[in-house]
Amino acid sequence: MARVLVVDDDRALLRALKVGLTSRDHEVIAAVTGEEGLAKVAIEEPDVVVLDLGLPDLDGLEVCKRVRQWSDLPIIVLSATGLEDRKVAALDCGANDYVTKPFGMAELEARIRTSIRTRRIDDSSGENRLVVGSLELDSVHYEATLGRRRLELTSKEFELLSFLARHAGKVCTHQMILNQVWGAHYGSETEYLRVYVYRLRKKMADGAGLTLRTVPGIGYTLVDERDTH
Repeated sequence: MARVLVVDDDRALLRALKVGLTSRDHEVIAAVTGEEGLAKVAIEEPDVVVLDLGLPDLDGLEVCKRVRQWSDLPIIVLSATGLEDRKVAALDCGANDYVTKPFGMAELEARIRTSIRTRRIDDSSGENRLVVGSLELDSVHYEATLGRRRLELTSKEFELLSFLARHAGKVCTHQMILNQVWGAHYGSETEYLRVYVYRLRKKMADGAGLTLRTVPGIGYTLVDERDTH
């Protein structure tokens, strides 16, 4: 069971989410404004926040930025259909994932479960060792093992895979990846990513449940398929 804070001014949606998530054994806390949501993040200590970007007082992006100043709490943003720029901006502000309205309860619940599991992996992983599903990464020796098979990776391929693994289940934008893996002066060289992602996919063929997905126009995400069932 998870404590889910839903921040949305659509009271009908709040009621529907409360019924749907409660039936899946989650506890639901509601807030209808950005300021109320920020207060409940601090007071209620939820496990995950479901955040609408269109709030009556604060922009959802501002709420996300403020939470990220002091918390690594998983944030799933709710986005209106077609607003791709807003999705990218939310992810760059620190959101972990997004769901486009209208959405199914099963999809939202799966994303909640994945976000919480990924945070627990981050909390429990040692500084030099990262495990995501069947993937194990040793950052000291730059060694990667998938299942029982060792992956022969270049240093940059290892760094890219490590970044995606640290944020497994989260959609990472092109700019986020380029800034963190290639450096702060990179941000638009998406052709680099296409080449390296292609190489990783070839080397991770038959990935024992792990899939490196393309999110069109936005970026990439490393997904443990077993968490989606």
